[in-house]
Amino acid sequence: MKFLLTFTFLISFLTVQSQDVFGSWKTVDDVTGEAKSIIEIYEKDGKAYGKIIEILDPDAPKDAKCIACTGKDKDKPIVGLTFLRGLEKDGDEYNGGTILDPENGKEYKSYIQLASKDKLKVRGYIGFSLLGRTQYWYRVK
Repeated sequence: MKFLLTFTFLISFLTVQSQDVFGSWKTVDDVTGEAKSIIEIYEKDGKAYGKIIEILDPDAPKDAKCIACTGKDKDKPIVGLTFLRGLEKDGDEYNGGTILDPENGKEYKSYIQLASKDKLKVRGYIGFSLLGRTQYWYRVK
C-alpha cells in the first residue's frame, strides 16, 4: 500500500512538472504560419516573463533593434528583449501582465495558458480579452 501511494504521488508530481509554461517555446506567426523566434519563459519574483532568445528568420539582421518601441525598450536589441512581463498564476492560466509587439512597439494586456503539454496559447488584447489576437507557441525540446 505504501509503495502504491508513493508511486501515485510520484506520477502526479511528474505530470504536473511537465505541464508548466516555463521553458523554451517556438513562436509561430498567426497570419503566415511561419516560425519566427524562440522564446524563454521564466519565473521571477513569482511572476512569469518571456524574452526572445533567437530569431529564426535567416534573413533577419542579427543585431536588429526595437526601433518602434518606446521608453526603456526603445532601440534595445530584439534578441534578449523581455517582451512578456508580470504574468501571475491564476488557476490554469497566467494573466495580469503585458506583452510587447516589437514590430509595432505597442504593449497589450496578456494572458498565457497551456492548450496542451507542448502547446501554449498566448493572447494579447486591448481592454478585455475578446478584443485581441491569439497565437499558439510550441515547446522546444
